[in-house]
Amino acid sequence: MRKIGLFFGSFNPIHTGHLIIAEYMLQELELEKVIFVVSPQNPFKENQELWKEDFRLELVKKAIEDNPRFEVSDIEFHLPKPSYTYRSLEQLKTQNPDCVFSLIMGSDNLRRLQEWKNISSILSSNTIEVYQRSDSHQVEPFHKNIKIHQTPLIEITATYIRNSLKEGKSVRYIVPDSILTLLQNKKGSY
Repeated sequence: MRKIGLFFGSFNPIHTGHLIIAEYMLQELELEKVIFVVSPQNPFKENQELWKEDFRLELVKKAIEDNPRFEVSDIEFHLPKPSYTYRSLEQLKTQNPDCVFSLIMGSDNLRRLQEWKNISSILSSNTIEVYQRSDSHQVEPFHKNIKIHQTPLIEITATYIRNSLKEGKSVRYIVPDSILTLLQNKKGSY
């Protein structure tokens, strides 16, 4: 079976912290690849101001284009909204029957994991690989398929990036150079 990491997120926008975490998990878990699954709408973030989904997808594609072990998926763009992970996993497993999946998520998401739709089904056939976020409390796994990793702590948030762009501040080195120009050229029309 092929071991694939699934990094779900709004990526609103993607930043170097996401890429560092993905590379860390790729190596640490000995994954064949990491797929960035761009979520059009997280059910827990319905009121969040999201940039257009196609633009976020374009940014992820551009940010990962130089890493052959990173891929991007728009599978959730074609499923009912809000995006529920179990639906995405059903589709991905149908498309990739020879794969086992490891879900990559921040510790902030672990606190609400038991509220997810069909969480017992998700946990029965996947591992959840959790990286500690600096803005959340230490968390403890509540299931044998949840693993906590001491990844590098990167104090970057997409909110900080969006606010900096609104204020005309530089986000150089916070986002990959490959998407810096896209962000600067689209100023105000995300």
